[in-house]
Amino acid sequence: MAKHEHSHHATPVDPCCGPSTACCSPVAPVAIACCAAPNADAELRSVPAVEALNTFRIATMDCAVEESEIRRLVEPIPGVRGLHFRLPQRTLRIDAADEAVAIALAAIRKAGFVPEPVAVSTGQADAASGALHEHGANTGYLRFVAALGLAMVAEGVSFFAPDVMAWKVVGMGVAAAAIWLAGLETYAKGLTALRHGKLNINALMSVAVTGAFVIGQWPEAAMVMALYAIAELIEARAVDRARNAIKGLVDLAPDDAEVRQADGSWGRAKASDIAIGAVARVKPGERIALDGVVTRGHSSINQAPVTGESIPVDKEPGSQVFAGTINENGELEFRVTAVASNTTLARIIHAVEEAQGTRAPTQRFVDRFAAIYTPTVFALALAVAVLAPLLLDLAWLTAIYKALVLLVIACPCALVISTPVTVVSGLAAAARRGILIKGGTYLEDARFLKAVALDKTGTLTEGKPRLVAFKAWRQSNEAEARRWAKSLAARSDHPVSKSIAQGIEGAVLEVDRFKALVGRGVEGVVDGKAMVLGNHRLIGERNQADPELEAELATHEAQGRTVTLLADDTGVLALFAVADTIKPGSVAAVARLKRMGVTPVMLTGDNMATAQAVGHEAGIADVRGGLLPEDKLSAIQEMRQRYGPTAMTGDGINDAPALARADIGFAMGGAGTDTAMEAADVVIMNDNLGRIAETIRLSRRTHAVLWQNITLALAIKLVFFVLAVFGNATMWMAVFADMGASLLVVANGLRLLRRVQS
Repeated sequence: MAKHEHSHHATPVDPCCGPSTACCSPVAPVAIACCAAPNADAELRSVPAVEALNTFRIATMDCAVEESEIRRLVEPIPGVRGLHFRLPQRTLRIDAADEAVAIALAAIRKAGFVPEPVAVSTGQADAASGALHEHGANTGYLRFVAALGLAMVAEGVSFFAPDVMAWKVVGMGVAAAAIWLAGLETYAKGLTALRHGKLNINALMSVAVTGAFVIGQWPEAAMVMALYAIAELIEARAVDRARNAIKGLVDLAPDDAEVRQADGSWGRAKASDIAIGAVARVKPGERIALDGVVTRGHSSINQAPVTGESIPVDKEPGSQVFAGTINENGELEFRVTAVASNTTLARIIHAVEEAQGTRAPTQRFVDRFAAIYTPTVFALALAVAVLAPLLLDLAWLTAIYKALVLLVIACPCALVISTPVTVVSGLAAAARRGILIKGGTYLEDARFLKAVALDKTGTLTEGKPRLVAFKAWRQSNEAEARRWAKSLAARSDHPVSKSIAQGIEGAVLEVDRFKALVGRGVEGVVDGKAMVLGNHRLIGERNQADPELEAELATHEAQGRTVTLLADDTGVLALFAVADTIKPGSVAAVARLKRMGVTPVMLTGDNMATAQAVGHEAGIADVRGGLLPEDKLSAIQEMRQRYGPTAMTGDGINDAPALARADIGFAMGGAGTDTAMEAADVVIMNDNLGRIAETIRLSRRTHAVLWQNITLALAIKLVFFVLAVFGNATMWMAVFADMGASLLVVANGLRLLRRVQS
């Protein structure tokens, strides 16, 4: 299973670009797969904004075909370090020196494209072009319906009018008007493609319709062009469902927020103008505009839009809040921790847009197949037109007509659109569950996984020590021991002391002569008694340990717990065991991986005793402790040889090398470091380990739907191919079959948008 394969390695093809859409586009975790559908520009705004430097808008680059053509022209130019395409915005950023950029622009213009520097902000550009395309879509419907009406009139003239030249001229005029109304864009693009020696759907339709008109089939030529234009527009609307599944992300965060002013008053300001460190306020029922840390108030936040969590999360001072989430009840004040272009939501959208450069393996296969299929059928159509009259004694006009039907069938629209729409739907379904997949490659490849390496702290466990056991020693009073321990622990900043203080209810007593004992614990006077709260070492130094106590301590330590003891001058009063507890869903997540035939393995830097205790509780048999980052790398390599394709799951900086080395890296996005999330291929936004199994299951479903669509598209092509050569298939039937197949594969792919079942 290859990792990190990108679209610029794929063989470019010329599938199909219709008058209002095209049928193929690179995939993205939540980017969209189709050419210039209505509102294509406004669907995703770039966050962070597209860099203005060396960024160009190419209005006619509305399909993966054009992207591939530009890529072929520009990538070989010396000095070009990289190309960054964003089809929804129709922008291209060229990473190169000024001289190389000038050469690249000249090559792009020579190919018939018009690159224009991005002179306004992305949001403005998208809003303007979005409005333009919405207007274009509405007028498109009117034009195409008018064209269909004229085509029907042409059919009526041909069928009912007297067979005289005057009526034929009228019929031809009406047909020509229908073709002009429906096919203006198709002809423009088709002629450009033919000039450059390319065979896309526009070129094929232009040749087929013109040929039909010339040989006297002008009513059918008009009907074919009108039906094609309307079917393309319907297809665009169908594909919009997948686009809209992700489009909602950019609308989650409000454009402004209520911010504390310098004089202490509150006023609204644009989110893009609010700086880090500012204090913002959000009222019940409002969406949060920026990431931040709560400084005042208590509330519940619906984080489902960002993390996929179905249950609102309680927030209090010190809790983190995310842009785009919904404040349920109480009023909150929070300190802004990220500017609008760098919030968690913004980074998700940015990752989505960047992932448009990746293509899934099946898509690369289909592209290569389409690159052979289209010219092959075109050559076959020429052979039928030329050889059928000579070898099969067909009339020339009949042979030419059959060849024209084959040209329509030659369009690989349904085949090519079947992969990107399916993959994008799968990526959108994952995003709804708080799973950010950075490209279609990883969505497809997840089905191959045979083993998953799991980090312990923060992945299998909570990553925070908690008080898990208490025991009064000898005849001590339990209530007093708890109160004394809490009072001493509350004065310390040590994580273990904090866990004890937080784990015991009740008020804190006054502590006199408090003192921290470095590496041992704390001491002080509580209720007039001198006491210590410390570790095993401190009790040993005070000679207060006995065999019974040592046995008790050994039992806890064997379970990976850290034991703290409360003692006074008479001896030990109580034991407090602290441990990093396993997450509630970890056991179920591990069990589900096993049921799917995936072997879980724990890799941790913690000591082996603690690792084995956690592994036993989680149900993991293969546990490896005491590992440094380089040891985890070696473990991943060994697992790949032993089990097969292997994933790594982690959240820390020390996990980043292993995340990058694994076939697929899963990062815990809630508690994870930026380094880990950058190195990973999949980010689980709510730290739910069960999402790994969901990703694998979704990958398997996506693969199944992909091949259902490919089989369906090829089967329909084959049936009409046989009918065209040996039967009585007509051009409009071929258009219906082609567009019908496209709509069928789109609808089948969109099934993945249904909620992924746990």
